[in-house]
Amino acid sequence: MAIRQLQGQAVEKVWGQTAIPAIYGEAARSEEPIGEVWFADEAAASLLVKRLFTSEKLSIQVHPNDEQARASGHVRGKEEAWYVLSVEPGATIGAGFTHDLSPEQLRAAALDGSIEELMVWHPVKPDDFFYVPAGTVHAIGAGLSLLEIQQNVDLTYRLYDYGRPRPLHLDDGIAASVAGPFAHHPIRAVGPSREVLIEAPKFVIERLRGPYDHHIAASSSIPVWLMPIASVCMADGTELVPGTVWLADAAVDVILEAGGAMLIAYGRDAQA
Repeated sequence: MAIRQLQGQAVEKVWGQTAIPAIYGEAARSEEPIGEVWFADEAAASLLVKRLFTSEKLSIQVHPNDEQARASGHVRGKEEAWYVLSVEPGATIGAGFTHDLSPEQLRAAALDGSIEELMVWHPVKPDDFFYVPAGTVHAIGAGLSLLEIQQNVDLTYRLYDYGRPRPLHLDDGIAASVAGPFAHHPIRAVGPSREVLIEAPKFVIERLRGPYDHHIAASSSIPVWLMPIASVCMADGTELVPGTVWLADAAVDVILEAGGAMLIAYGRDAQA
């Protein structure tokens, strides 16, 4: 089969929500806050897709690059990207600082809490997109639902956690940080219904909008993740419901009706 639906694994988080979409089944009925739903696939281990739900700010944190991560025994580093699906009034995402900070200044700010004021908190709305290279100091704010596409590794260094009783990782985090202003990357239109959101070193993310008819040249060596975000989206005759995540490991024909929208993601050297 060219496509298969990835089953989500719910992850409880202190900053999560207790009311998440019914499409996530048992997790939607949980009394504990669900912060993430992970969509992973053993046969396509390079990327991981998550759906995030926030009721509080996440920690101010950073991820290492490949070289730094491998030096500490991990298979890869972590660059990631976020696509905003829904927001509550006043929702923000923290990314980068008002000015460059030295390692000593970053450590002092993390210890005394001033890091929260030094960070730039970007107002967000649905369909906003953030590419977050490794080394970017960041924090997802409260009142958000978003898709996260990332290198597949669970590796986060917390710099500041608003007094929550969780460990910090100041030495590793400061060594991994590129503590300066955040730069948005421009979106590149490929046609009237197709945009490249980012061509990052490790992955490419595109947005398709209906009406649209496209052949995606996926393969087992170059799989493509399909993430419907608005109906109606079809792939080889199967309707892909918003909130689900699919993996194509062979060529697939995608049809989006007017109003339909989908994100696709694939490895940096792939051609969709």
